[in-house]
Amino acid sequence: MTHVEDELNSQPECWIRAAGEAGRHRDALPKPGERVAVVGCGTSYFMAQAVAALREGAGQGETDAFAASEFPRGRSYDRVVALTRSGTTTEVLRIIGELKGHTPTTAITADPATPVMTAADDLVVLDFADERSVVQTRFATTALTLLRAHLGLHADAVVTDARTALSTPLPQGLASCGQFTFLGRGWTVGLANEAALKMREASLSWTEAYPAMEYRHGPISVTTEGTATWMLGEAPEGLAAQVRATGALWVAGGLDPLAELVGVQRLAVAVAAARGLDPDQPRHLTRSVILAP
Repeated sequence: MTHVEDELNSQPECWIRAAGEAGRHRDALPKPGERVAVVGCGTSYFMAQAVAALREGAGQGETDAFAASEFPRGRSYDRVVALTRSGTTTEVLRIIGELKGHTPTTAITADPATPVMTAADDLVVLDFADERSVVQTRFATTALTLLRAHLGLHADAVVTDARTALSTPLPQGLASCGQFTFLGRGWTVGLANEAALKMREASLSWTEAYPAMEYRHGPISVTTEGTATWMLGEAPEGLAAQVRATGALWVAGGLDPLAELVGVQRLAVAVAAARGLDPDQPRHLTRSVILAP
């Protein structure tokens, strides 16, 4: 078993622990009414997109998500939350350093022995969700679970759905598809983006991601036999039938969308195995991007 397989299989237990610890981290996390930005790179950026949509949707306050390198320096926030598994990513450390003394910052990280520990004003360490694989799985979903619980949006059913996603066989023929599209709505657009990234990283697959209502505005033109479209969350009316009419495989998201992402992680590993790839060591990638001064 690869590290990524072991790590993605441990997600239900990680989510239970993170939800249980959310109250302990209350003071470090955004308060209702605060104007907040959530930043990250790669997977963490896509989790930031999901968090921002969830928080605004819950009426907790205006919330933006940015790739750390694209943070708007002239914009004012009450708090900036940085998601960083490694605690060493250059772009994240730069923006936290620039905000020091001006805007409170919170870092959610997996490694307690990294520069982010002294750079950020407040810290949440999820070391039990750290990973050996370059490809992120459990840290990202555990951080999102912590924040869902903080917003009062986590339920035991999410963990049950994750276990279902781990134990249910993938749809027949899915792993042999040559192209994969992931769709989301609201907070699950970020999950769709992450699903596509996971497939690219682990299995070198041709993947795309879109807001579900945008799919008809061009992207559906590449959908055909031998491709798959996976919906994370509730699909727009009529879209499933339109995709099936192209000859493509339609995968309906019947579980909690975060659990559906676990299913995508399993798919990425399965496709990697079929292609003789090592999903723990994707080409050209490292655990953290550390840029020279």
